[in-house]
Amino acid sequence: MKLFSKIEELASSHGKVAPGSGLASGIVALVLSVLALLGVLAFRFPAYLTTPQLRQVYDVELLRKIMLGGMILAGTISVLNMIFGRVKWISFTSFLVLTLAELLGGPSVPVGDFPDHTPYLGIDWLILDLLGSALLFIFIEKLFGLKKEQPVFRPEWQNDFHHFAFNHLFVGIVFMTTNHAVNNGLAWAVNANVQHWIQGLPFLVELFLLLFVADFAQYWTHRAYHEIPVLWRLHSVHHSAKHMDWMAGSRQHFVELLITRVCVFAPVFLLGFSKASIDAYVIIVGFQAVFNHANVSVRLGPLSYIVVTPNFHHWHHAQDREAIDRNYAAHFAFIDHMFGTAVQADRKWPDQYGVVGDYMPLGFVKQQAFPFSKEASKHDPTPVKKGES
Repeated sequence: MKLFSKIEELASSHGKVAPGSGLASGIVALVLSVLALLGVLAFRFPAYLTTPQLRQVYDVELLRKIMLGGMILAGTISVLNMIFGRVKWISFTSFLVLTLAELLGGPSVPVGDFPDHTPYLGIDWLILDLLGSALLFIFIEKLFGLKKEQPVFRPEWQNDFHHFAFNHLFVGIVFMTTNHAVNNGLAWAVNANVQHWIQGLPFLVELFLLLFVADFAQYWTHRAYHEIPVLWRLHSVHHSAKHMDWMAGSRQHFVELLITRVCVFAPVFLLGFSKASIDAYVIIVGFQAVFNHANVSVRLGPLSYIVVTPNFHHWHHAQDREAIDRNYAAHFAFIDHMFGTAVQADRKWPDQYGVVGDYMPLGFVKQQAFPFSKEASKHDPTPVKKGES
């Protein structure tokens, strides 16, 4: 029980990790151990714990090698920390988790035949995106940090990690619900000639058009979240993050996630963009959605009027008066300049993030329930007057 209480204490803490204590390496070993265990479970039950779209592109042998490397690294760190008497309880926990992963088959666990079209949790998507995003964006934030004093484990990181995990695990529900809604609701409006023309464009032209169409739809959807009270109650969950970093963008209400995907995917479906351009778009939007929330100081000079940057999107999350209901675009900043909703400020960066009044409760479950509470209606946005934007 003492071990569990220590794990709970670690998971609920925040702040800088003291150098030389072994805590940083211990946390790395523990995370790798847990990811290895989850990976073994995904190998054992692929029909129920992996994403069908990802299964089609996996190099299974490469994944086994990555898992083996992670387990060796985690085991080595754990043993060294125990030898040198540093954070023994974390090292011991990591070693136990690794042992369990190995007993369940480890990197060589066989993958048998399994049925298709089963309900599933996206454990594989959670593992890959968490590992990849953490490695890439923590490095970028340390190299180009905006607030260099902000630690990796900043306040409320646990809250956003819970959002991150939930949205990744239930990615199947998002795909199934939104694809069904669009495919069945708009099939009557598909024009084969238009789709043939779109797919005949040069790849880069088609990709630019796809990004613009998706961002144009996203802009008006996003703007609606700010101007329509019932939608703001959902969107305020996302805006309640008071610290910007690579995980802050994950704080999002599940219903908003569904609505936004339908609204953005609908025109993409109708226009019939090719699979190659959609695959490229998914990579771009995946990177930009994380990068634009990251704790980085990256400005592109005149290009910042064209491309959305962290600076542009940080202003959207600010409590500063001149930032309220501004900078809606996700890819192209010129869309906000076109419609007069770009931030005009005499400072490079905003002063404070979050919703005005900091009224959002903390905790994943509480934030999912909040938009449906009486308290949420007290913070509805003021209707936009004619002539204002």
